[in-house]
Amino acid sequence: MNSVSPLGRLIEQHYADAASAVAALVNQVTAQLGAALAARGVASLIVSGGKSPIAFFNALSRQHLDWTNVWISLADERWLEPTSADSNANLVLEHLRVAEAAVAHFVPLKSSAATPQAGLADSMAMLAVIPQPFDVVVLGMGEDGHTASLFPGADGLAAALDANNPAPLVAIDPSSAPYPRISMTLSALLNSRQLFLPLHGASKRAVYRNAAQETSCARYPITAFLHQKTTPLTVLLSD
Repeated sequence: MNSVSPLGRLIEQHYADAASAVAALVNQVTAQLGAALAARGVASLIVSGGKSPIAFFNALSRQHLDWTNVWISLADERWLEPTSADSNANLVLEHLRVAEAAVAHFVPLKSSAATPQAGLADSMAMLAVIPQPFDVVVLGMGEDGHTASLFPGADGLAAALDANNPAPLVAIDPSSAPYPRISMTLSALLNSRQLFLPLHGASKRAVYRNAAQETSCARYPITAFLHQKTTPLTVLLSD
């Protein structure tokens, strides 16, 4: 069931379980990428890391698309080697850039620099090769309300969530999470044709509802995405 929220350009979709929500997300993302390929000959997809997207990645990788003209990158990255089990690039290479999608272009965010701050310019240059606006961005959300690596209380969060800040990436060293990181900013993530936010379980649904009531994004950074009026956002809720 779909419902239109008074918040920004947000549509809620409700599913009985995670498997149904994953199937729906795969279908919608495939349709968006297929439409982009038909219209422009290329398509771009930005995804999030963590454990939650694995089932989505596995299913999406088996879809029949012209993957040779699809560009994939990340909403954020831990500053780790791609061989690390905690690297988001590793997650994409293990679960998404396989099967049918093995021929897609993958653009990592981590450079060879020692730190995210030192590598910021190199990461921006890598990101710039991806066709933009992005056709699809699939966000995630933690139970603290963070999305990408935009964590509550992180230094530089206000600038990263400023829609008028043109910088596409920010170096982040969150006190509440391991590893220095690099993250796309709000303006970069909104530079897309469609946002998706899949949320599974009662605890994340409660955080989402609380974040929707906030007028500031300081407590829950996801609030900035829920209230924006720039880019269509589909939230897929499942029990």
